[in-house]
Amino acid sequence: MAPHTNDSEPDDRSAERGGTESSSSAGSSGPVAQVPAPLEHVAEPEPTAAPDERVAAVRRVAAAGRRWRTAQLVGTAALLAVALTGGSIAYGAIRDHAGTTVAAAPSALSPAALSSGDIDSSIKALQTQLRAQPRDYGSWASLGLAYVEQARTKGDPSRYPQADKALKRSLALRPGNEQAVTGRAALAAARHDFKDALKYADQVLKENPYSQNALSSRIDALVELGRYTDASKAADTADSRRPGVPVFTRYAYVHELRGDVKTARRVLEQALTTSTTPGDISYVAAQLGQLAWSQGDYRTALAYYARALAADENYLPALEGRALAQYGSGDRAAAIEGMEQVVARYPLPQPLVQLGELYEDRDAKGDRAKAHDQYALVDAWIALARANGVNADLDTALAAADHGDRAAALRAARAEWARRHTVHTADALAWALHVNGKDAEALPYARQATATGYRNASFLYHRGMIERATGHTKDARSSLRAALKLNPGFSPLGSREARKALQNLEATK
Repeated sequence: MAPHTNDSEPDDRSAERGGTESSSSAGSSGPVAQVPAPLEHVAEPEPTAAPDERVAAVRRVAAAGRRWRTAQLVGTAALLAVALTGGSIAYGAIRDHAGTTVAAAPSALSPAALSSGDIDSSIKALQTQLRAQPRDYGSWASLGLAYVEQARTKGDPSRYPQADKALKRSLALRPGNEQAVTGRAALAAARHDFKDALKYADQVLKENPYSQNALSSRIDALVELGRYTDASKAADTADSRRPGVPVFTRYAYVHELRGDVKTARRVLEQALTTSTTPGDISYVAAQLGQLAWSQGDYRTALAYYARALAADENYLPALEGRALAQYGSGDRAAAIEGMEQVVARYPLPQPLVQLGELYEDRDAKGDRAKAHDQYALVDAWIALARANGVNADLDTALAAADHGDRAAALRAARAEWARRHTVHTADALAWALHVNGKDAEALPYARQATATGYRNASFLYHRGMIERATGHTKDARSSLRAALKLNPGFSPLGSREARKALQNLEATK
């Protein structure tokens, strides 16, 4: 049944995929106390705020942040954290970013309760369980995983410290228990601490070589550390031990990073045929949509996004991807409307930047101010993320290079490159150097970002602009043509600039 292949994922890839990477960090895994403190000492969700109230709070804080200097933004983050503490709205099942359900440990609530599709309700049920059974290490681990998922899907980093406390409590009760250590790997990834994510995944696999979550986390961590050969081997191992949707999708991404889009598509299509739950269907269909979009096939992308949303009408990557595919298809009005709906519910950095650029591209009355509002919200989110232990340097570099403090973008890009060498960090550093006028230094990084064969139009655009600035006009024409041929709508502003630059280069032949 398993295609003889393996996988990897965005992130986020998170979101990110499309330029972003997965996420996280973790703290000590050792015992904190022999006997857990009363449950009320672990931060529990306050009454859930309505989505419009939550977003309004973010916007109020961002407005204040625009009036403050960057050095004072940490104070803004603290206010935003308070505003968001009770603000995560219910969404999706408790599952990892590949769609697998998080299994309950012995004595924890049943998997069915955790897979009910309502994270808030699952968290409340776990809290009720823990009031009655405060030494239930499995439920403490499940609560920690639930907080990680809630933070990840809702873009609310204030949940990460709560997750850390719950996981530490589980480990204090049962040192080294598999579910809690797996949770620490997930938390580390969510905070962009990929070395710790790998450490915790390896710790689980030493005791249980067949843990699907740990096998998947290990692939993710290796990808995000830029260890692509090791990631490919890890994907092969995972496929031989626990074939299934989480492994298939990761295997596909490993191949996509090498430029093998054909294999990536084939494996994802096989994964979709084996998907039965709404979570798996929405995840895999959205991955196929993103892959089609990245290759400029907007019609196919829209079809896959429609399938993902038929399975889960609230699935964020599909909503965001559909808007981008609509823009690529020429339907700018639908793209703006769709992205406005996304950021109204999930004010995360990537869709905020995309909406800002859509406004700038339309350039109607008031659009410049609207765009700047979106970029200010990115600053507020990054400050909140940092305040809650998330390494946000890549987010900072990507957003600030084009829409913020260019010097800050370069500092963040250098810091991220010092931690890990991936195609994404190479591209971010190259572009940050370029916007700061350091093109000779930027060129090797731009070339490194495209060296694996990864077919990313934004990377090619960045490389082309840097080649142009360094006098490599023939190479610049080739890179810019390749970017626009691959995905002519890769970015509302980037696509426009690529076309202008290419026209100028052609005119000076």
